[in-house]
Amino acid sequence: MKPAPFAYHRPDTVDEALALLAEHGYDAKLLAGGQSLVPAMNFRLAAPAVLIDLNRIPGLDAIAESDGGVRIGTMVRQRVAERSAVIAARAPLIAETLPSVAHAQIRNRGTVGGSIAHADPAAELPSVMLALGARFHVRGPGGARVVEAGDFFTGLFGTALEPDEMLVEIEVPAAAPGTGFAFDEVSRRHGDFALAGVAAAVRVDADGRCLSARIALLSVGEGPVLAASAEPALVGHALTDDAIRAAASVAAQTDVDPPGDIHATPAYRRQLVDVLIRRVLPRAAERARQAL
Repeated sequence: MKPAPFAYHRPDTVDEALALLAEHGYDAKLLAGGQSLVPAMNFRLAAPAVLIDLNRIPGLDAIAESDGGVRIGTMVRQRVAERSAVIAARAPLIAETLPSVAHAQIRNRGTVGGSIAHADPAAELPSVMLALGARFHVRGPGGARVVEAGDFFTGLFGTALEPDEMLVEIEVPAAAPGTGFAFDEVSRRHGDFALAGVAAAVRVDADGRCLSARIALLSVGEGPVLAASAEPALVGHALTDDAIRAAASVAAQTDVDPPGDIHATPAYRRQLVDVLIRRVLPRAAERARQAL
């Protein structure tokens, strides 16, 4: 299996990469880690006329503390992020999730920004960023702009990026006191795409009542899905087993319209959403109480 012929460019700066994007438009693809793009090209599922390799551009692989949160360059390798003490301290949900992303060999090359920009509905990182309320720093010929995670993912493999724009940095805001996080997923084998997954961020007060809850789901829609109906079932209440069961049930029945395939029926994916939320929320709640 070989890709269709293409022109190859390896710019030294973001401005050079953007100039190439502006020149070639829809015919061009950005190459980050290549763990999704290269196999698609080899299978001729993707046939860009121009490939723009970002690996030479300095500064896109930085991890930095920022106002209690963390900023992650788009070219940070997933394995580097997984092992980062800064990310573990300031964005523990990312650190907890990354070991579930494919296999270590994939994470050695795959990038954080590449996974987000690819927007595979079965990918873990988009849902994690949605749960964290991340902000995406984007650059194009018109300058820089910031896109909230809730506005970034627009559909099946779709994002708010214009054809002449690129994602340059991910900003994860500082967690408020009393916030806890947890992640879980179900896959046929470790490293396979998940049949369903849940990333959660919950905040509690000193009495254990829920102040906020963001539950993001993967593999159950055309992109990462925010379980918006579950939050009203939790906010203002103690995170008891009954409250969590009610939130899980409403999320599974109301917030998702899962696909069916050879691996799982829509009904089975709904059941997984229910089960996973009931697994994840107690862990997130306990961590939230420890973070007060």
